[in-house]
Amino acid sequence: MQIPFNKPFLVGKELEYIRQSVLSGKISGDGSFTKKCHQFFEERYGFLKTLLTTSCTDALEMCAILCNIKPGDEVIAPSYTFVSTVNAFVLRGARIRFIDSHADQPNMDENKIEEAISKKTRAIIPVHYAGAACNMEVILKTAKKHKLFVVEDAAQAIDSFYKGKPLGSLGDMSAFSFHETKNIISGEGGMIIINRKPFIRRAEIIREKGTNRSAFFRGEVNKYGWVDIGSSFLPSELIAAFLYAQLEHLDEIQNRRKAIWKKYHEALLPLELAGKIKLPVIPDYATNNAHMFYIVCRNLKERTALLSHLKSNGILAVFHYLSLHKSPFYKNFHGKKPLPNADRFTDCLVRLPLYFELSHAEQEKVIKEILKFFKG
Repeated sequence: MQIPFNKPFLVGKELEYIRQSVLSGKISGDGSFTKKCHQFFEERYGFLKTLLTTSCTDALEMCAILCNIKPGDEVIAPSYTFVSTVNAFVLRGARIRFIDSHADQPNMDENKIEEAISKKTRAIIPVHYAGAACNMEVILKTAKKHKLFVVEDAAQAIDSFYKGKPLGSLGDMSAFSFHETKNIISGEGGMIIINRKPFIRRAEIIREKGTNRSAFFRGEVNKYGWVDIGSSFLPSELIAAFLYAQLEHLDEIQNRRKAIWKKYHEALLPLELAGKIKLPVIPDYATNNAHMFYIVCRNLKERTALLSHLKSNGILAVFHYLSLHKSPFYKNFHGKKPLPNADRFTDCLVRLPLYFELSHAEQEKVIKEILKFFKG
């Protein structure tokens, strides 16, 4: 039995909708399936404006442009995140001020943001790791005090909430991912959410290569032209068609993932009680969307041995982010300020297989081998 870390899946009419899209004669962006996806998110979660993009990375790049980030500006973000979170802003010339994680969970420590703010700071980028919310009340309060943008990196946070409010709806804007490793997938694909009316028109222009083409197709102008900077951020209708078929089964997918997550937690809890691992922490202000299940080992040597043990038994588990403040590209810009919690998650965190089609027998094997490893 070979158990992958992740497995793309079909759950409904993905192939039928792709076929319909091709037969319609239009497979470029902003067709009928794109509009259906937009409507789904705006109606279900109350997002003000939703725009599909080719990736979450592109959505974040749009956010950086909308925030008017310029060379010399500073942006605050967690070190323990994927490079796209900050690369979008570095491309506009920003310098990143990295924040450490909490000691008990990978999200940025909101209490360390204030000390990183300077006269050059323009934005805070909270990343909702594993779909669990950052402490947005503190982050938003700090941002308001210093007149900063808040851009939520909600790549992993579909169908997750902070004190009853959907993640992605709290900042000025946010970015989601539909990469094949996410809960809802389209291979590649992303989405930008605009939560402030003044940004909507410009977001449409940036997404359409800097033109007012969207306004033209709505009949608001009699011709369109180049009016701002931008790029080609629209996904094809094939991506939107696949995505919409998945969205039709969102609750089914979420229920299955939550059941898998719960089983992992219950089975591995004795190891945490014995002091051998740490399990995911879901703060009381957050919900669990079961994006991932991870465990935190006691040190790098143990983590390496566990991954090797699982691989030798046909199970692909993986570690996750490498602290960006120590990356070859950025370590000289960051300086020597230690971020010990981010480094600990870099060295010790393990992500377990979790996907829609993970069978009972497969999960039982993963659990069995983990228990066996820590018993030895």
